[in-house]
Amino acid sequence: MQISADTEKQNFNRQKKSLNRYAKDHDIDYLVEFSEEKSAKNFTERTRFQKLDKILQKEDTVVFKDISRFTREAENGYKKYMEWLNRGINIVFIDNPTVSNEYINQVMDVAQSQDLVTRTTMEGVIKLLLIVKLDRAEQQRLYISKAIKDGIAASSKRSGRKHGQLDKLSPELKDDIRKYLHDRSIKQVDLMKKHGISRNTLKKYIEAVNSSN
Repeated sequence: MQISADTEKQNFNRQKKSLNRYAKDHDIDYLVEFSEEKSAKNFTERTRFQKLDKILQKEDTVVFKDISRFTREAENGYKKYMEWLNRGINIVFIDNPTVSNEYINQVMDVAQSQDLVTRTTMEGVIKLLLIVKLDRAEQQRLYISKAIKDGIAASSKRSGRKHGQLDKLSPELKDDIRKYLHDRSIKQVDLMKKHGISRNTLKKYIEAVNSSN
């Protein structure tokens, strides 16, 4: 199983619950649990992922909650996915079953039994399906990150709120925290600047949002 976050401490409960539920429903035992306190936006800086990559062998299975936990890089993500597929590694995305390799392999097997034109078309559809899913994860990361940065820029024009003061957990802050928990490429310091609060105050609100999910 694989769970991931950013460099800040995160409550992994939601991912773990989903992974454990999948294991129970499919009567499997996880031999190794890999978690990493690093954003899933790239492979090169993820030392834990690199370690996992090196020890995987043919017919091993890696279970992710969703494809964004695998990567948020479209091009490199596609290359790594196909590399694992060719190595005979089973890839499961609980929330994205149509790109789990069991389904992809089934479609590819059907494609191999078709004539050249149909087979080529089906192989193109398979590639497109994977790339669209991976690109969506990448674009979502970029969109959310830009939204936070735009919010910071807009907040610099506001007045009347002193740094570190916030009477309550506002809907806007709650929404930004949920975005932060979903995409850990967003930094806590960005949220602190946007909402004019201290790190301790932000951590308190993060815990509150986490516990309400």
